[in-house]
Amino acid sequence: MADVLDPPAGLVASSAEAAQGAEAELRRRYEFVPLEEAEIVVALGGDGFLLHTLHQMLESKRLRPVFGMNLGTVGFLMNDWRVEDLQGRLSRAKSFAVPPLIMDATTVAGERSYNFAINEVSLLRETRQTALIEISVNGRVVLPELVCDGVLAATPAGSTAYNFSAQGPILPLGSKMVALTPISPFRPRRWRGALIPDDLSIGFRVLDPRKRPVSAVADQIEVRDVSTVEVRVDRSTALTLLFDPEHALDERIAAEQFAF
Repeated sequence: MADVLDPPAGLVASSAEAAQGAEAELRRRYEFVPLEEAEIVVALGGDGFLLHTLHQMLESKRLRPVFGMNLGTVGFLMNDWRVEDLQGRLSRAKSFAVPPLIMDATTVAGERSYNFAINEVSLLRETRQTALIEISVNGRVVLPELVCDGVLAATPAGSTAYNFSAQGPILPLGSKMVALTPISPFRPRRWRGALIPDDLSIGFRVLDPRKRPVSAVADQIEVRDVSTVEVRVDRSTALTLLFDPEHALDERIAAEQFAF
């Protein structure tokens, strides 16, 4: 007979063979409820699948804590995969609130799109020509023209991902900052980014959007041919991630600052 979990938990898994096998093993061992009845969600897969699960919650406006187990490649946002003692792990788990970014993008055609991002919002050139982007903070222009392949705004939870690959800083989880990081900047040559308090909004204006088109990407959601993009932290819809005490997210992020 399957063990009953308290509080009731739902189970989701990526389409990868390893995740599907793990799902079957967990369902033989534990009793899960339909997602609409769940108070906790257990997610099996990699970081990408966890982000997908969180985005689905944001779209449905049904936010529940998520305990991820790594059946993917990197698994930075995941716990180790183990079938044993799931009830105990959920009971002991540390919770971390992860407020998402909200991207308000307007295209050249005048269409407006709102999307959430848990890791980062990035603006990327669409053609071989460099992008020309004006940057403002709370409506004040702070960089009249950035000549670059792109630029991104990353949360602390996402600062170890694309942001770090673009030479951006790793942000402690409770820092209440957003990393503003250029991608392959050409001019100004010495500008390497900035740290922006997360109660301020960041504005991007594409200076030549028809000749030098730019797309805006909120995690995996892309809006092409943008003319303006505003990014801000939405604390009213904070997500909750659950971690084993020995693999807490804040400790992982802190440790990444000393990795080499």
